[in-house]
Amino acid sequence: MIKKFKFSIAVDGSSASGKSTGSKYISKYFGFNLLSSGKLYRYLAYKIIQNKYNYNDKFIKKISESINIKKLSSKNLYLPDVTKLASAIAKKKYIREHLKKFQTDFIKNNSKVIIEGRDIASKIMPNADLKFFFKCSLDKKAKRRLKEFKKLNNKIKLKDVKKALKIRDFSDKNRKESPLLFTKGAVLVDTTKLNLSQMRLKLIKIVKKEINKKKYGSL
Repeated sequence: MIKKFKFSIAVDGSSASGKSTGSKYISKYFGFNLLSSGKLYRYLAYKIIQNKYNYNDKFIKKISESINIKKLSSKNLYLPDVTKLASAIAKKKYIREHLKKFQTDFIKNNSKVIIEGRDIASKIMPNADLKFFFKCSLDKKAKRRLKEFKKLNNKIKLKDVKKALKIRDFSDKNRKESPLLFTKGAVLVDTTKLNLSQMRLKLIKIVKKEINKKKYGSL
């Protein structure tokens, strides 16, 4: 089918907007190699915590060069302390530069690639064949994320989840380094009123159309 052609997809969006789930749908359906850039920052944060929060440029460079896909699958990357630190270090320019190489190498080494994050279209894949930008209302996002958190902490409240998401969205959009921005030419996907099946069908239709339009073969 499309395995003989090179095709790249950049996916950006805020927390709980559906970008990770949508990217997985595309990856599975079309056989794309998927990278969630947020896991890179989580892994780095995890190693920093293991090193008792003692780190410098040399340490960051060493850890960044040791990352591989298998290491990014650890459940430890989603521990509360790791999540908090990952968000903080993602604002640092030198850290983003060190992790950029892993992402660019990932693109070079795979013919069919999709990377999702918050600055993919603008910084990592400016020449991607297809760009998506996911958005969703704060209320809807909070309800979705609450279901996930309930599995870990049954006492967590919707208002707390909503507050955390609001703070994170503001930080992502207003940080100095690689803020979350809608990139010109990106396809806007508002998941507020879409269920999972509707979102899946919508994304598959768009990707098929773009591949055909660019004459990479018919599906």
